[in-house]
Amino acid sequence: MVEVVTRGERRRIWSDEQKRLIVLEAMQPGALVTEVARRWGVGTGLIYTWRRQLRQGELGAMLVPAPTFAQVTVEPVPASAEPALAAPIPEVPAEAGGGDAGLIEVALPCGATVRIGRHVDEAALRRVLSAVRAR
Repeated sequence: MVEVVTRGERRRIWSDEQKRLIVLEAMQPGALVTEVARRWGVGTGLIYTWRRQLRQGELGAMLVPAPTFAQVTVEPVPASAEPALAAPIPEVPAEAGGGDAGLIEVALPCGATVRIGRHVDEAALRRVLSAVRAR
């Protein structure tokens, strides 16, 4: 399929209400800005500009709050409080994944990086993490 988009028509003037409607449509879960832009006959850059204007209050009151990240707090676990062991995870055959399947990389605050394979012994991992933390 080939789609030809021509720019022969004059610039349209969009009302603030139309801009809000288009931006809110593009912000719906699962919506693709390119599809919304094509449906309304505008460029994707214009939708992003209107979105910024909407968030800054330049297009009137925003009907839906802007998406935000949830705050997360990570606190160290006291050495005396050992977590309960979870149910064992069923083994997955090596052929099911790629070469790095099951590899976990942990970047520690001290700058050290620990790479853990899927078959590591839990006690050995605890000793390694304790030794790195003590540095």
